Amino acid sequence: MTSPAAQGRGAGRRRALGARFVFLGPGLFYVTVFMAIPMLLVLSYAFLKRGRFGGVKMEFTLDNFHRVIESVYVSVIGNSILIAAITTILALLIGYPTAYAIARLPRKWRNLALVLVVLPFWTNFLIRTYAWILLLNSEGPLNKGLTAVGILHEPLDLLYTRGAVIAGLLYAYLPLMILPIYASVERLDNSLIEAATNLGASRARAFFTVTLPLTLPGTMIGAIFVFVPSLGNFIVPELLGGGKTVMIGNLIRDQFLKARDWPFGAVLALIMVALLILLFAGQAAISRRINGRGRHA
Repeated sequence: MTSPAAQGRGAGRRRALGARFVFLGPGLFYVTVFMAIPMLLVLSYAFLKRGRFGGVKMEFTLDNFHRVIESVYVSVIGNSILIAAITTILALLIGYPTAYAIARLPRKWRNLALVLVVLPFWTNFLIRTYAWILLLNSEGPLNKGLTAVGILHEPLDLLYTRGAVIAGLLYAYLPLMILPIYASVERLDNSLIEAATNLGASRARAFFTVTLPLTLPGTMIGAIFVFVPSLGNFIVPELLGGGKTVMIGNLIRDQFLKARDWPFGAVLALIMVALLILLFAGQAAISRRINGRGRHA
């Protein structure tokens, strides 16, 4: 016969499991329905053949993976990675000093500065992209202004170039770099920097030996937040690139909506997911190493 103490422990465990289900249930349901099941569908489509009139045919094949290594698709993937990497580096060069400056503002001004950072998100993404078309056009204010002051003698072809695509992506995702870095810098213990300077380190050395390593996890998160959506974006290359700059996001969209080749589109989508997993794995490994050094210091 079960003792009253054992019965009490069993009832306590059941209540704890019930409480966990109440709190975790909605999140697990969301992840299962909107992430796990769609990913399983994409994974299954990648090994099937294209239907005669689109869709999929229930026949196993590996031809979709062989097509990915064709030179035209390798070129598109490489170009996409290059553009996303350049955008991420520029966002880091602009975003880190901005986030650091905001974190060092008086507290009453920080919220205002953060509102200004996220203010572009209050406007529709397409409207912001069309604004860049007007700005970079040969008859736009940028070319007219440079011509009026005598810097240019004739308008530059700024629109429908790789530079225009990078500028549009940078403008769109720069706040996603600033906010994680700001959170890391804002939580930084200033006493560590003071200790480094008291021990004879210059401000530059204190920054590179204390501030930068401690804010590296937030910096890497910001880099991922910029790199991944830049890699998969198809609106900015379509509008600001004028169809001349094709990225993997455009390729995936065209396979699903125009060519109706769902299996090949699924393979391209899996490449995006694989890159995302590798990036997060690298970020987690570097964070563990930094945390391990901090504990042993």
